[in-house]
Amino acid sequence: MKYQRFEELPIWKSSLEATKTIYDLTANAKWSKDFGLRDQIRRAIVSVSSNIVEGFEKSNNNEFIRFLKIAKGSAGEVRNQLYIGLSVSYISQN
Repeated sequence: MKYQRFEELPIWKSSLEATKTIYDLTANAKWSKDFGLRDQIRRAIVSVSSNIVEGFEKSNNNEFIRFLKIAKGSAGEVRNQLYIGLSVSYISQN
């Protein structure tokens, strides 16, 4: 299937859902006092969708793949920051 607009990409739609989840999660009192970690995880999750879009808009498969790899790196950063949030009891395993 050939997508004409990034808004059609399932991966982009999923990244927006993840962004909302992270913003909702980090809106609680524990995260709100830790400006550094809260802002870093929010920047990283925004980077995921932004890099998907940037790569798509390049209209070049090699560039799209390169930006998807960057987005994957940002997603890994978010996972790490969630582990940090877990280790300092900002979130639970659930």
